[in-house]
Amino acid sequence: MLLVLVLATLVVLHPGPLWWAAVLLASAAVLAAELLNTAIEALADHLSPDFHPQIRIVKDCAAAAVFIAVSGAIGVGIALAVHLLRR
Repeated sequence: MLLVLVLATLVVLHPGPLWWAAVLLASAAVLAAELLNTAIEALADHLSPDFHPQIRIVKDCAAAAVFIAVSGAIGVGIALAVHLLRR
């Protein structure tokens, strides 16, 4: 949902092609991290339905990867906003 809003904003504001590439790559990284996190959690739950401390670490690391990807995407968004405000 947020990606649709971001793309609509890019269409309206007309940034350069490098900004389009940065936003699309950051968005793809977030989606890929989310998909991998979901796959890892589903596999971990299947292999060990009961609580296991090492499985918890694996799940936490997968969730942290999503957080890092989202943080990078937010950084791209902030850089784009600063660029557009200075034009």
